[in-house]
Amino acid sequence: MENVLVVGAGGVGAVAVTKMAMHPEIFKQITLASRTVSKCEAIAADVKARTGVTIATAALDAMDVAATVALIRQTGAELVVNLALPYQDLALMDACLEAGVHYLDTANYEPPDDAHFEYSWQWAYQERFREKGLTAILGSGFDPGVTSIFATWVRKHKLDGIRLIDILDCNGGDNGKPFATNFNPEINIREVTAPVRHWENGSWIESPAMTQKVAFDFPAVGEKNMYLMYHEELESLTTHFPEIERARFWMTFGDAYINHVTVLQNVGMTGIDPVTHDGVEIIPLQFLKSVLPDPSDLGALTKGKTCIGDIITGPTAEGEKTYYIYNICDHETCFAEVGSQAVAYTTGVPAMIGAALVMKGLWRDPGVWNTEQLDPDAFMEMLNTDGLPWQVVELDGHPDL
Repeated sequence: MENVLVVGAGGVGAVAVTKMAMHPEIFKQITLASRTVSKCEAIAADVKARTGVTIATAALDAMDVAATVALIRQTGAELVVNLALPYQDLALMDACLEAGVHYLDTANYEPPDDAHFEYSWQWAYQERFREKGLTAILGSGFDPGVTSIFATWVRKHKLDGIRLIDILDCNGGDNGKPFATNFNPEINIREVTAPVRHWENGSWIESPAMTQKVAFDFPAVGEKNMYLMYHEELESLTTHFPEIERARFWMTFGDAYINHVTVLQNVGMTGIDPVTHDGVEIIPLQFLKSVLPDPSDLGALTKGKTCIGDIITGPTAEGEKTYYIYNICDHETCFAEVGSQAVAYTTGVPAMIGAALVMKGLWRDPGVWNTEQLDPDAFMEMLNTDGLPWQVVELDGHPDL
């Protein structure tokens, strides 16, 4: 395998194809497709200037299954890497099944009209992919993706199981804007304003969004306030590692961000139900997205670091132990390498690595798989060589968050 079709020309797509172009021994033909082909062409020009590699571009409505199948056949792609909106996951999986090619994404399916995400829709494709001898990899970004692979690696090499896991996502960067999101504003705000759920003692516990706050001292970043949130890897990790007693996800936000989101929510601008304005039906959140800064334009402005990782406690032959495994990523270093801020980089690089492992045949069992179900070692090696080096330290015990 050597031919890949990447769908989605945002910041993550730009990072992924740039990093693919840096591995011509794996990705010998790259096509980037999006509804707006001019975005693809701009990214292709930047990839050519940075790497000397020419990538093809195409216009594509990813919700149009027939058009996607036609493009797959036209390009000869053997793998589709979905870096578009999560609303489009099922349509792209359908296209891959019809065209007979493998599939990989970074985020699970969300219905456009319901701010609710779970894996059931995509897990339902298991037998269809297995019967066709095709592989679908779900969530090969950072969280989900690397955070799940971190858990599998610790479970394989350090612990005999996982009892407690806290996933901590810190963005210590500053872009100087009064209010801006670091990835797609529509998806970001839907995620932040959704009810919180965490797993504890065999059941889900729900609480209101943005109500549980804890200060944490992050390596290379310092102390930041982080908030309990629901994130999709909690569902897959607790499903595939049923010994987990408690699983939680935390993300850092500054006070200004919280204040802006609260006001926008209070005045209805985060709504996803249609409203009529001057005789035109609009979705408030989609309108808000159109007036906010484009995250792909923030790279040159953003300074500081991210720190994302897992704190995991579990049994060993010597008794219970706790490990903190994490990556530190510098916004300015990312921009110098690929022209992106670190949030897009930390998603685009794992997408490239997951695609590389499919291409090389290391992650190619037929069926639908979350990343924690796969062998982590080759992925962990590529993180170290491709811009996202990780560290693991043993803690005295699980912190009282």
